[in-house]
Amino acid sequence: MPPPRTRGTALRRRLAELRGPEVAAKALDARALAALAANPGCRRRAILDGAGVNKAVLATALGSPSAFGQSQFALTRGNAFEAKVKADGGAELLRLAHEKLDRAAEPPARASLPDLSATGPEGRVARTALALREASGAPGTWTLLDHPLLALEVAGSPAFLEPDAVVVHPDGSWSVVEIKSFPMLDGSADPAKVGAAARQAAVYVLALEQVAARLAEGPEGGPAPRVRHRILLVCPKDFSNLPTASAVDVRKQRAVTARQLTRLTRIEEIADALPEGTCFDPGLPTAELTAAVECVPATYAPDCLSACELAFHCRDRSRTAGAVTTLGRTARAELGGLSTVEDVLAAAHGTAGDPADPAVAALRRAAYLRAEALDARETVPCP
Repeated sequence: MPPPRTRGTALRRRLAELRGPEVAAKALDARALAALAANPGCRRRAILDGAGVNKAVLATALGSPSAFGQSQFALTRGNAFEAKVKADGGAELLRLAHEKLDRAAEPPARASLPDLSATGPEGRVARTALALREASGAPGTWTLLDHPLLALEVAGSPAFLEPDAVVVHPDGSWSVVEIKSFPMLDGSADPAKVGAAARQAAVYVLALEQVAARLAEGPEGGPAPRVRHRILLVCPKDFSNLPTASAVDVRKQRAVTARQLTRLTRIEEIADALPEGTCFDPGLPTAELTAAVECVPATYAPDCLSACELAFHCRDRSRTAGAVTTLGRTARAELGGLSTVEDVLAAAHGTAGDPADPAVAALRRAAYLRAEALDARETVPCP
């Protein structure tokens, strides 16, 4: 077996071939990781994200452009709000962190803002780890890390993640800060948006926990710094541009995300199963590109429409195949071994399926009751 460094180099070369030799890699961010963890059975998304394929460009090349993603206006508004929150050395941000997360600590009259600049993502990850170690070893002071870079291993491949900020408390513990541009009205925000932010922050918490574990295993040793599971969510207050915040407990999201990420098939296994010469370069002819995408199995569900750029393409293929996953994961789970709409209808009308199967029995009973209501019982056998 080749050494890990050789295997890693071979995998990166293979992923570059899949992406296209002249195509720049798209970084895998926490939003994409959270969506990937929500659908761990989708090998198509796993290999495309692992290879750094821009799925929005790929979807357009396939003829199924996606409307997924933020508008330029939302991005500009979000960047302006984040700059306001972090103005004056992050004074307002640290005040909110003290108020919502750590009232027992001394107020942040002064804070440290370490320089996290370095060459390349690996250099920035190392510089972030060093800044976290130094801040944790300086009790009694607040430290604000602005856009640190963290590394998290996903399906055998590293993903580089950049949270909005990380606060190091005077006791040496770490907290993730998420800054969003959606409003917090009367102290509460849209639950769906808060849930999405919590899932994204949970990915950062997992990455920070890996950093803490590595610091504890380092030459200096010592206990691992504590990563807090209550994150600081900062949003505009009501209809103004003034920042307000709320503490959000992400323990549930962290546990679910960690479990789902461990279920992901390793990227090299998916890559090894692809035909030789497979490439997802959007510049390829549509027929060739479609064949390349279709050789990787997908697991489509309606949830993908709000989380994946390829959702429209996968939905069309799922509908064409008559897959019951098009109806949602709940329906798919209740139908057991019936994987297509054709199988479901045949089972309901008594022309296929094992009557002892609970799913088949339930379908036949439902079909009979429907026919009885429509006074067409002779067309459906009594279950």
